[in-house]
Parts: sequence; C-alpha cells; structure tokens
Amino acid sequence: MTVTFWILAPIMTIAALGILFVRKAVHAALLLAVVMISLAILYASLDAPFLFAVQIIVYTGAILMLFLFVLMLVGVDASDSVVETIRGQRLMAMIGGLLLGLVLVAGLGQISLGTAVGLDKANEGGNIQALANLMFSRYVFAFETTSALLITAAVGAMVLAHRERLTPKSTQPMQAAQRVKDYAESGKHLGPLPPPGVYARHNAVDTPALLPDGTAAKSSVSRVLIARGTIRSAPAMAEPIDEVQRSIDGVRDEEATP
Repeated sequence: MTVTFWILAPIMTIAALGILFVRKAVHAALLLAVVMISLAILYASLDAPFLFAVQIIVYTGAILMLFLFVLMLVGVDASDSVVETIRGQRLMAMIGGLLLGLVLVAGLGQISLGTAVGLDKANEGGNIQALANLMFSRYVFAFETTSALLITAAVGAMVLAHRERLTPKSTQPMQAAQRVKDYAESGKHLGPLPPPGVYARHNAVDTPALLPDGTAAKSSVSRVLIARGTIRSAPAMAEPIDEVQRSIDGVRDEEATP
C-alpha cells in the first residue's frame, strides 16, 4: 500500500493541478480520468474490491465517458469557461472546497489519533458483505433517500427534455409529396444524390460520379472535399466517352454481321 501510494500520489497531484490550469476542457476531462483510475487502484490496494469496481465502471467508464462524449459532440469554447453563468458560483465553490478540506483533515486526524476502525475489522467477513451490512442496516435510510433522489433527477431530466409535437408526424406519402413540391418550386432532386464513384473507374469518396454525358456530378461529393480542393478528376480517370461508344458500336456491328 505504501509503495502504491507514493507512486500514485504525485501522479494524482499533477493531474489534479492540470485540471485547474489546462486551457481545453477535453484535456481537463482526460486528466480527471487519470485521477479516477489512480483512485481506483488505491481502493484495490486497500482491499476494497467493490469500491474499485464502482470507481472504474460507474465513474470512469460511464459518467466520465458520457461527459467526454457530450463535450466532444457539443463543443465548449475556451473563452466561455471563465464566464460565471450562476450568481455566486465562485463563492459556493470556495465554500464547498473549504468544507471538503475540513472533512479530509477530520478523516486524517481520526487515522492519526487511532480512532478509526482498521481495515481488518472493517472487512471482517468480506469487504462486499461488510459494506452491504452497513448500507442496508445503519445507513439504509440514507441509501434509500439517495435512490429516490436519483430516480427523481432522472424523471425530471426526461420531463425537461420532453417537447410537445406541434406538427403531425410526417408519413411516407407526405414526404413523397413534399419532395415533388420542392422539385416543382426549386428544382431540388427528387431522389437521393448519386453516390461517389458511379460510372467512374474509382469508387472513392473523393471521386465524383459521372453523368451519362461523361461530365462530373458535383452533387455526388462532399462540400468539405470540394472546399479543400481534394476532388479527383473523374472524367480523366474514366474511359473517353467516344472510345466507349465506338467499342459498343463495333460489338453491335459484329453481332449484326451474319
């Protein structure tokens, strides 16, 4: 335990300080993952397999990864992270940090004075069994209250995210009629766009489709690739239309010759 602590303590401290000073939120979340994984290893070294599994599966594997997914999907500007959107947010954060510090000092004081229960007595009969005994006996009211709070929070999130449908759900005939209407008004193509590489000699996404006259269909490639200028020349890669037509005519002449 001592060796594991002295190895992980500097790593956790550096990662925790990095969370405060890095400029990008994604980097801060990755550093938080380092802290959580290191904490899980400390739990394992203290003969607490249940807390180790919960720390890895719930916090690191579920909550943090969900946070990273939302962060990368939505995106957070670095300039927005310093804006205080809630009045008194910094004061509440300072008070919460002081309270957390007092709790840590009290816990370390109990360990130093010898009033804390040892690991052997705490894990008597098995770590998971002892934890379940405490959770469903002495702390059963707090456990059930926390469960009800989490269920209420989940239901509240569903209610807040729910939106009443203002328009009827579009059916397939309605969508077909809308496509015909768009074609009549703006000339928008009725069907799906041609996929890249159709009638070309290469089916890569940067190769445009060829129309029957041999010209490239600009709508068959991504606008991003067009803006980057990485589009291949499909007509240059394809066989010349005249040669193809002559070969077809030659085959027809051979078939027509008795």
